[in-house]
Amino acid sequence: MTIFQITGALFTIVALFGVVNYRLIRLPDTLGITAVGLVVCLAISALGFVYPGMAIAARKIVSQVDFSDIVFHGLLSILLFAGALHVDLSRMRTQRFTVLLLATIGVVISTAVVGLGFFYVTQQLGHQVSLLWCLTFGALISPTDPIAVLSVLKRAGASESLETKITGESLFNDGTAVVTFATLVGLATGANEFSASAIAIDLLREVAGALAFGVVLGFAASLLLRGIDSYPVEILITLALATGGYSLAEVLHVSAPLAVVIMGLVIGNHGALTSMSAKTREHLFNFWELLDELLNLILFGLIGLEIIALSLQLRIVWLGLAAIPVVLFARAVSVAIPLLALQNFRRLNRHSTLVLTWGGLRGGISIALALSLPEFEGREMLIGATYLVVVFSLLIQATTLGPLIRRLNR
Repeated sequence: MTIFQITGALFTIVALFGVVNYRLIRLPDTLGITAVGLVVCLAISALGFVYPGMAIAARKIVSQVDFSDIVFHGLLSILLFAGALHVDLSRMRTQRFTVLLLATIGVVISTAVVGLGFFYVTQQLGHQVSLLWCLTFGALISPTDPIAVLSVLKRAGASESLETKITGESLFNDGTAVVTFATLVGLATGANEFSASAIAIDLLREVAGALAFGVVLGFAASLLLRGIDSYPVEILITLALATGGYSLAEVLHVSAPLAVVIMGLVIGNHGALTSMSAKTREHLFNFWELLDELLNLILFGLIGLEIIALSLQLRIVWLGLAAIPVVLFARAVSVAIPLLALQNFRRLNRHSTLVLTWGGLRGGISIALALSLPEFEGREMLIGATYLVVVFSLLIQATTLGPLIRRLNR
């Protein structure tokens, strides 16, 4: 199949999933499309025992879609830019220390706790997976996904500060997790030698470089926008900034996800106020909001479809189910420690740890990182465990988060 044919088939399938969800299930679009995709794929896999040719053909079609490449070199730059574009920096400043600790120290704590816990689980279940690969699993499963949870939070009447914490952490922790993941993969494959100073320098270069690069490119684009009063051209400039800036950050070996978040924050706050007319602001923000929603539907539809391409043996299913409480425990620890460190400096809601733990949803980034793993003994187990944790996060945590918040509010 050509790229055009694959794209057309993908759009058609996801659109049908959306129709089925809207007519029958009535979950939020992203979650419903994921659920319908899972059910359809499981049904196809089950029918494969009766009609093997159908399952083989379906698996062949899905395997032509490079999920990891689509996420990291297609969807991620636009989704992160769109998410950052709508963030109010004045609100973010009030939670800046909480967001900073959760997105940095929290990710490191989560990586370590998941890695050690997952290593223990694999040993108990008789799987031989090294500690470094278990820590790599901790890094890829630690970043949280704001897309699925924000609509749930708003409908549930979550506080403004809670929304800001979850949104801010999710936008920034992607960069930290990707850098940590790449470092651990290098150590696990032997491409890099362990050196605390070298790792610290690499992290500093990736993060500090991304911050500086994002600010410079964001303000440069704001200056470019200032001399133009044509919203189609200005929308094109922001599209070029999100995609071209992301690609250039990769070439410069700085954190591309973090850089594009900074660009979005600069354009959404400084650029929107100083470089755009009211008409341009309206068109530009509406365009990015619509693009954000459409691409998220595609992403979550892909998550639902991807199960066809996975070989989930029973032993991998048990490992994935055992990984779920490990990941939840690590999330609770990685949230509680930063919040305890800040309790002497700001008043915190007593339910913050519980809601942030249950609201720390995993999504497409974790699956994309898992699928990008090099070949090694145990790779299929890590991919399967990742997928099961993400599915539990989207279909159980996301759908019960609203009732949990409403109950706590009462």
